[in-house]
Amino acid sequence: QVQLVESGGGLVQPGGSLRLSCAASGFTFSNYVMRWYRQAPGKERELVATISHTGVRTNYADSVKGRFTISRDNAKNTMYLQMNSLKPEDTAVYYCNTNFAFSRGVPTGTSGDYWGQGTQVTVSS
Repeated sequence: QVQLVESGGGLVQPGGSLRLSCAASGFTFSNYVMRWYRQAPGKERELVATISHTGVRTNYADSVKGRFTISRDNAKNTMYLQMNSLKPEDTAVYYCNTNFAFSRGVPTGTSGDYWGQGTQVTVSS
C-alpha cells in the first residue's frame, strides 16, 4: 500500500533552517508529482511546493519563494524540503502528498490523494 513518511521537523529559531524528508513506498515514486503542504493551527491546509516526477519543474507558494527548495531523489524514493530563513509564520504541520492523476505526465483517469502523517515545524525564539 502507499506510504508516505515525513521526518525532520522540530523547533528552530527565526532565521534558522530545517530539512524535511518524505520517504515513499508502495508505488513507483519516479512516475508521480509530489507536493508539500502545511497546516497552521486554525488555518486551512495550504500548498507549499510542487515537484514534477523528474524533478525538473518546481513551483512554490509566494510566501516561501526564495526561502524553501523542494527536491527529490528518485533512486531513494525520497522527497525533500529545504527550509531556510524560517519565520514564525512558517510554524505548521508539514505534510507530504501525492496523487495518481498523472503518471509521467500522462492522465491516468484515477483520483484520490495520499498523505503522510505530518511533521511539526515550530519557529520560535
